[in-house]
Amino acid sequence: MEMDIDDMCKAKGEEEKAKPIVVILMGAPGSGKSTFCEHIIRSSARPWVRVCQDTINNGKAGTKVQCLTNAVTALKEGKSVFIDRCNLEKEQRVDFVKLGNPQVEVHAVVLDLPAKLCISRSVNRTGHEGNLQGGKAAAVVNRMLQKKELPKLSEGFSRIMFCQNESDVKAALDTYSGFGPLDTLPHGCFGQKKPDTKVQLGIMKFLKKVEAPSNAGSSASSIHGSAASQIIEEKNSCCGGKETASSLSHTAGEEVKGCQDPGVGSTSRNGSSSDGPILAFPSISTADFQFDHEKASDIIIEKVEESMDMLGNAKLVLVDLTRGSKILSLVRAKAAQKNINPKKFFTFVGDITKLYSEGGLRCTVIANAANWRLKPGGGGVNAAIFNAAGPDLEVATKEQAKSLVPGSAVVVPLSSASPLSSKEGVTHVIHVLGPNMNPHRPNCLDGDYVKGCQILQKAYASLFEGFLSIVRAQAKLSQESNEKIKLEPSQSQGHSKDGPRNHSPTGDQKNKRDAVPEHEKSKKYKGSQNEVGGINSLRAGKVNAENDKLDVSTSKAWGSWAQALYHIAMHPERHKDTLLEILDDVVVLNDLYPKAQKHLLVLTRCDGLDCLEDVRKEHLQLLTTMHAIGLKWAEKFLDEDASLVFRLGYHSVPSMRQLHLHVISQDFNSKLLKNKKHWNSFTTAFFRDSVDVIEEISNQGKATLKDEDRLLSMELRCHRCRSAHPNIPRLKSHISNCRAPFPPSLLQNDRLVPAPSNANNP
Repeated sequence: MEMDIDDMCKAKGEEEKAKPIVVILMGAPGSGKSTFCEHIIRSSARPWVRVCQDTINNGKAGTKVQCLTNAVTALKEGKSVFIDRCNLEKEQRVDFVKLGNPQVEVHAVVLDLPAKLCISRSVNRTGHEGNLQGGKAAAVVNRMLQKKELPKLSEGFSRIMFCQNESDVKAALDTYSGFGPLDTLPHGCFGQKKPDTKVQLGIMKFLKKVEAPSNAGSSASSIHGSAASQIIEEKNSCCGGKETASSLSHTAGEEVKGCQDPGVGSTSRNGSSSDGPILAFPSISTADFQFDHEKASDIIIEKVEESMDMLGNAKLVLVDLTRGSKILSLVRAKAAQKNINPKKFFTFVGDITKLYSEGGLRCTVIANAANWRLKPGGGGVNAAIFNAAGPDLEVATKEQAKSLVPGSAVVVPLSSASPLSSKEGVTHVIHVLGPNMNPHRPNCLDGDYVKGCQILQKAYASLFEGFLSIVRAQAKLSQESNEKIKLEPSQSQGHSKDGPRNHSPTGDQKNKRDAVPEHEKSKKYKGSQNEVGGINSLRAGKVNAENDKLDVSTSKAWGSWAQALYHIAMHPERHKDTLLEILDDVVVLNDLYPKAQKHLLVLTRCDGLDCLEDVRKEHLQLLTTMHAIGLKWAEKFLDEDASLVFRLGYHSVPSMRQLHLHVISQDFNSKLLKNKKHWNSFTTAFFRDSVDVIEEISNQGKATLKDEDRLLSMELRCHRCRSAHPNIPRLKSHISNCRAPFPPSLLQNDRLVPAPSNANNP
């Protein structure tokens, strides 16, 4: 089997044409099928088409025949297809399975999530494409799950993935997000735990609970009788599954989890949040003021990108009412191109005044696309926010400013009496005024986009600066509050007026131990015997106060076990026996837990450079020196064994404090390479090649950091031929025999370092 994969990989090097696939999604309404499709389509390099019966007829519900016709057309064009229907019965999916042939594979992704979750989403959601929401949705979900037939390979599928919880869904998202045009996936069934499961227990008991609320009685009761029967039969063959907050149209998908958690980012009145403060803002000037969407999206991305380093644990969310919003689509695509951190910036579909109550996303601050008079009315976002906040907002606004000029913003705190505060958790509204291109509105620029773009840039800069001022003020208050608590004798003894408090050293140490990833909890990590160059970060973002960022203490961010490299760098004379080389700027040592035959670290001795995030242009010479030293050692090893090939690079988010460059041979022949995170930390975009980092620092002043959670949890793929493997033993068996050429991206720009005789054929 592995030889077949190798042969296939070699054929890829001859520019083999991509084989399209059909992925049949299966799941009850509310299981997240549509969200799954949208995420993959945004993030995958493979061309996809979503076929949804709810929208197949010019945005309206259509027929199964129309779905089949569209799927056939897409496959002929070389595109892969998602069949977004419920497909819970074998009869409903048989015609789609027949789309498969020797040139087209048919996969199934089964979103077999808990019934309670699907029902809750379906009942609470609004604006569903197939109008399956409210009271009637509960009965439909119940009926469909009772008739569920799980798929089998014998039906004609080459691959089936079963997702029974959110972790499984994330794994499936990672699998298909990283599935390139020429990639292959292993065949078989994956993830099925209970093949005979049909209906989940307790569903009828839960159904009674969701139909019970007052104000929903009429809706719930209306599902009985002949009308309900008709609804059930019509929806049984097809129904998209969008959850209430599935409108989190996230550029890289990590927030997809938040879609299913109504408490995500929950915020208290002081603006604190488990996920940090969040600013929700609409697209400025593109609605009533008719500003060009392309130009506006460019400016949004530009200003968001400029703000990334200053956000700390805060987030920015672009909000629009319409799922098909052009501005959201443009911004999502451009954010993905720029590799903007999707945990810090994403898009959301919903009413900006009801993000928590209807979408499960609680935002500390919301922005208002205001008029120059700062008055209620006029329609759009401005009218909605003033109405939702009540008269207190108008009074508070007058206290701050009476008018706005285009390109400026004003921060207005909300009182606790405001409905926006009490119901949605909003502490501040920021009014911002952009340029006007609408001749029917005041101060029209008559198509002058040079001036218009300048004003819009100022508007977003003012908006984000206003938000950051709120974040800084809240951080300062929190710090002062914590210091006050520490000074109170009664609380320092472990008690408060609300009861006992645990401030003991033992408790603190336990928390630090709990923060260490499970796979790293062992005797190896006691004292200073810590894994060098590990892969999971325990570090909160260290932010440079000189650049007006939040100040987070490094000593609090790194656990004691993660300080080993720092101590070596600061006191190399104490570690002469373990160091290979000591220079003025760097030291060189073997990785204590090597992941390949040859694996060493080039460690900077510069205090304050903890990781790649801290590096700026003034450190360019240091990076060049580290690269040269690493290259020297790679060449030394190559003189000893010409069959080796090396990469030099940094982890985007290291687990050990003190900036260090990995010099690692690409055989990955090591007993200490044990799990998926070990592998993916050196073979995905999480590993930043030294030559690329130097180029980015030189051109942009900082390095691009890649998303840790998504990349480290991706499916195991060979670093040469990119074939997928189910576990580390199978992967190691494959790579020991794989002779496929390295991917073209690694063969460029000297990212790989082979022996001179192998330079043309590494």
